[in-house]
Amino acid sequence: MAGSREVRTKIKSVKNTQKITRAMEMVAASKMRKAQDRMKKARPYGEKIRNVAAHMSRANTEYRHPFLIERDTVKRIGIIVVTSDKGLCGGLNTNVLRKVLGQMKTWESEEEQLEICCIGNKGLGFMNRVKANVISHVVGLGDRPDMEKLIGAVKIVLDGYTEDRFDRVYIFYNRFINTMKQEPVMEQLLPLTDERVQSTEAEEQEQKRTGWDYIYEPEAKPVIDDIMVRYVEALIYQALAENMASEQSARMVAMKAASDNAGSVIDELTLIYNKSRQAAITKELSEIVGGAAAV
Repeated sequence: MAGSREVRTKIKSVKNTQKITRAMEMVAASKMRKAQDRMKKARPYGEKIRNVAAHMSRANTEYRHPFLIERDTVKRIGIIVVTSDKGLCGGLNTNVLRKVLGQMKTWESEEEQLEICCIGNKGLGFMNRVKANVISHVVGLGDRPDMEKLIGAVKIVLDGYTEDRFDRVYIFYNRFINTMKQEPVMEQLLPLTDERVQSTEAEEQEQKRTGWDYIYEPEAKPVIDDIMVRYVEALIYQALAENMASEQSARMVAMKAASDNAGSVIDELTLIYNKSRQAAITKELSEIVGGAAAV
């Protein structure tokens, strides 16, 4: 059995660790609420620009944007991987990276060429370790996603699709379900699927009733090009906002579990310390009684 002094030192060390995990839990809880607010505020913009993209993709028949055209064959795939910059958030990054790796092996078995864009330090480090072909990355986004920081890395992928360097583009991220659940998902970003630009039933009825039409100045092509690029950027921004909300939720849950585990360890060490102390007292008493009996 460990000595009383060693157990006392361990108890003090675990208590210090518990203070840190509790502080991190409270910080994550505060950041989680802010991240959820940003995620919810971004949804109306994403929904509105989706409606505009859906209307414009059907309103103009002379020009069809490359983002809407399905390729006949798929041999080159661009992948955008969204992860966190920091750790201590449970299995959040591990789950999405495991999904990415499994899908990459499937595509490689079909002899498809892969190029990766990493958003987040954890994903970049993982892709470098597996020696993936990373064409762009952005790290150090902080707690507030900024489109100006994203635009450079994302533009390389979007331009690659427009220039026929990619036949498809996929995005991997963690979708926020609730505080206790975050789901790693893979979504096809380009070409835009029917689900992405499909109007709802209420919108279609409104279109039939009012007869939506567009007047383009000076012409349709530059307007549609700009709108479709902004739409895809909004999708990526929304994925990043979802991932950040998931990150803070997962970190809060992980730190709470760590604090609870530290409390259990402290209780066990306290019990061991009391037993050790009681054994030492009993031994001293036995020595006193034995010495008195000898006299």
